[in-house]
Amino acid sequence: MKVLRHFAFALFCALLSGGAAAQNYPAGPMRMVIPFPPGGGTDILGRAIAQKLNESWNVPVVVDNRGGANGTIGAAAVAKSPADGHTLLIVPSGFAVNPAIYPNLPFDSLKDLAPVSQLASSPLVISLHPSFPPKSVKELIAFLKANPDKVNYGSSGNGSPPHLATELFKYMTGTKMAHIPYKGAGPAAIDVLAGQIPIYFMNALQAVPHIKGGRLRALAVTSEKRFPTLPDIPTIAESGVSGYAMSNWYGLLVQGNTPRSTVIKLHAEIVRILGLPEIRERLVNEGATVVASTPDEFVAFLKKEMATNAKIVQVSGMSASN
Repeated sequence: MKVLRHFAFALFCALLSGGAAAQNYPAGPMRMVIPFPPGGGTDILGRAIAQKLNESWNVPVVVDNRGGANGTIGAAAVAKSPADGHTLLIVPSGFAVNPAIYPNLPFDSLKDLAPVSQLASSPLVISLHPSFPPKSVKELIAFLKANPDKVNYGSSGNGSPPHLATELFKYMTGTKMAHIPYKGAGPAAIDVLAGQIPIYFMNALQAVPHIKGGRLRALAVTSEKRFPTLPDIPTIAESGVSGYAMSNWYGLLVQGNTPRSTVIKLHAEIVRILGLPEIRERLVNEGATVVASTPDEFVAFLKKEMATNAKIVQVSGMSASN
C-alpha cells in the first residue's frame, strides 16, 4: 500500500508539473530551427509561422537556418535542446527519408523528436529552364533516353524530396540523369533559374511564382491529381508514367521529452495560425494545402512515410552519396 501511495503521489506531482509547464509556456524567447538555407519552401513556411507566434505570444521567435545533410544537422540540434518546447523544428518530407539513407543518425527520429503537427502538403513540379528543349514529359523521357547520364538534375540535397521524386521518376521511366545535390532548395532554385542545371523537381511553394512569371517551364506535377494552383499542368501519371505519385509535406516537431501538455498547447496555437485567412490564402496561392494534423495523427503518418520511403530508397539504389 505504501508503494502504491508513493506511486500515486509521484503521478499526481507529474501531472501538476505538466500542467504548470503548459500554463507558463512559453516562458521566454523561442527558436525556430529551419534545417536548410534561406529561400526554400521550408524556410518560407517556417518564417511565416515564426512571425505569427511572435505576434500572438509576444515573445521573440528567432529563425535559425541550420542547413546540412538533408536537414539532419538542424534536427540533431533540436533533439539535443532542452525539453521545454522553446526550440521548434520545421521539416519537409525528406525528414522521413533520412533514416533509410543515413544509417548512423545521431538521434532517433521518432523518440528524440516529438511530432506536433503536419502543417501543409504540396506537389513537386518538374521545372525546366526555358532553354531546355523538352516541352512535355513524353519529350523529356525521349530526350533522356537519347542522352543517358548527359543531363544534370538538381536537388536540395541527398535524400531530399526532389532527390527522392527524381530517382523514382528515373526508376519508373528507365532513364538516367546525373544528380547535383545542393545544400538546400534556395541554392538549387538559383542555379536552375540561371540555367546552370536544366531540370529540378521543385516544391510548388517555391516554384509557382517562377512558373507564372515565365522564368521556368512546368512539365508536370508529382501529385496523384492535378494541382488547383496550376490547373493546366498535367500529373506525371497522366503524362504516361502510370502509377507515379508523390507529394512534399511540411511538419513541426520539438524535443522528444517535451511535456505532453506543452505539445498540446503549441499544437493548438499552430492550428489557429494555419487557420488564419492570410496564412491559408498565402499557402494556397503559393502551392500548398493546409493539413494541421494532431500530434498522434502526425506520428502515424511519419511511421507510414518512413516505411514507404525505405522501399523507394531500396529499389532506386539511392543513398546519401548519390
